[in-house]
Amino acid sequence: MREVIKSEEEWSKELTGQQCFVLREKGTERPFTSPLNDNKEEGIYICAACDTPLFSSDTKYDSGSGWPSFFTPIGEQSVEEIVDRSHGMSRTEVICRTCGGHLGHVFNDGPKPTGLRYCMNGVALKFVKKS
Repeated sequence: MREVIKSEEEWSKELTGQQCFVLREKGTERPFTSPLNDNKEEGIYICAACDTPLFSSDTKYDSGSGWPSFFTPIGEQSVEEIVDRSHGMSRTEVICRTCGGHLGHVFNDGPKPTGLRYCMNGVALKFVKKS
């Protein structure tokens, strides 16, 4: 069960239009549009909707895809993976376990040690710089 449950009307008041499109409507931002894609600072990436810690800068890498990419989430309880059969293909969707917001997808073409690429929409994330 989700820890953060809000109506779509409540979400629309708290999130930007682009954040609602991605997090609530399972949209995808255009590649190379998020400043987080090129971010090299140390810190953590949290859910833009509920502030749940999701990914560490230690696991971020440049996949060349145009979206912030990571080889593992910050913890097993931070994200949930769901089969996504939309758009005539089968992929694995990644959502925030706390609020259910759509973050992106995970693919089996990442680097060692996991071989996974968590391809995230930057607009679904906020960066918290290490102090």
